[in-house]
Amino acid sequence: MAHPDLSLSWIPLDAAQAFVGGDERLAATLLTRARDRAAPGSLVWAVLERLHGLVLIHVQREVEGTFALERADALLDQAGAPHPDLEWLSLRAAQ
Repeated sequence: MAHPDLSLSWIPLDAAQAFVGGDERLAATLLTRARDRAAPGSLVWAVLERLHGLVLIHVQREVEGTFALERADALLDQAGAPHPDLEWLSLRAAQ
């Protein structure tokens, strides 16, 4: 199944800036809010859920983060899309 180009613009700038600035908890909150506004099961939702999970793991909330990764990765795999990593937040913050 083809997928549209993934866009860094899907990542809220304030969440990326919070993460890069060292406020991981704020970044997680902002990613959660953005994810909740996205259509459930969509590619945008999966990208935001994966990044949220990675941030949770980064702040040592491994169980919650791992579950988020599992949910997101299943959708990303189905779409044949790449799996975002924390570098995406740095790239978005630099825009």
